[in-house]
Amino acid sequence: MSTSTSHIPVAPVTRPALIAGLAIAIGGAILFSTKAVVAKLLYRYHIDAVTLIAFRMLFSLPVFAGVALWKMRSEPPLSGADRWRLLGLGLVGYYLSSYLDFLGLQYISVGLERLILFLTPTFVLLVSALFLKHRIGRTQWAALALSYCGIVLVFVHDLRGGGNIALGSLLVLGSAAAYAVYLLGTGGMVRRIGSLRLVAYAMCVSSAACILQFFLLRPPGLLLQPLPVYGLSLVNGIFCTIFPVFMTMAAVQRIGAATASQAGMIGPVSTLFLGWALLGEPVTAVQLGGTALVLAGIYMLSLKKQ
Repeated sequence: MSTSTSHIPVAPVTRPALIAGLAIAIGGAILFSTKAVVAKLLYRYHIDAVTLIAFRMLFSLPVFAGVALWKMRSEPPLSGADRWRLLGLGLVGYYLSSYLDFLGLQYISVGLERLILFLTPTFVLLVSALFLKHRIGRTQWAALALSYCGIVLVFVHDLRGGGNIALGSLLVLGSAAAYAVYLLGTGGMVRRIGSLRLVAYAMCVSSAACILQFFLLRPPGLLLQPLPVYGLSLVNGIFCTIFPVFMTMAAVQRIGAATASQAGMIGPVSTLFLGWALLGEPVTAVQLGGTALVLAGIYMLSLKKQ
């Protein structure tokens, strides 16, 4: 989950500002990617995706609600149409996307999950071509081919381990598609109301949906969990959700969206090695090769966009 920040004005970039901006962008990407590892650790305590995401939002909601209240008091009220759009975008972009992601993580490795989510820009491109009639150039087709070849390579490699790899991959693929729809739907709203306000409101909508889902589908007694579940959920809500959102915005403001997004490509690599270090997931030559192909494809797309 990243934020729509293309409207933020970027000051002339000095070398110290560039280094600081890159450091913030890289740190935000690594923290956000860590959520997959934290989720895997939480699943060891036999909680499900409904409970996991509810705890995540319970810990992050107070901060986003505080930002939303501040924006409500300091800026003009939203139009009725924008309120309905925000409701829909919050449900699709942060509730549905996150829920499908955590469901998929029950079945696949954190490395494969992060690579699939990194296909979001390709979904944006494909949806734009199919429904908005935007033309896809040769360079973009090549970028798409590289990215999807990388995913297929890692997917086939992981299939050898058995389990519901196909189901998990489809769920995470659905997560990436849902977030692509969110990104396409936020373009005009970002310019009208600002990225910070949009993210705060959308996260409040998503949090309410996740918490309501928990109380509709699970008994309240499941709120009583072992102490490590609360600790890991706090890390998930604060360090893997709140910090990356604001760090990404700060990085974009310093170095621009294109440079910040390229720095964010460290995410899949960091996830691969964090999965190895903390979860014991293997790092093989095939996984590294597939990761390289995906990153190369997304890098080509980012250059074309820039």
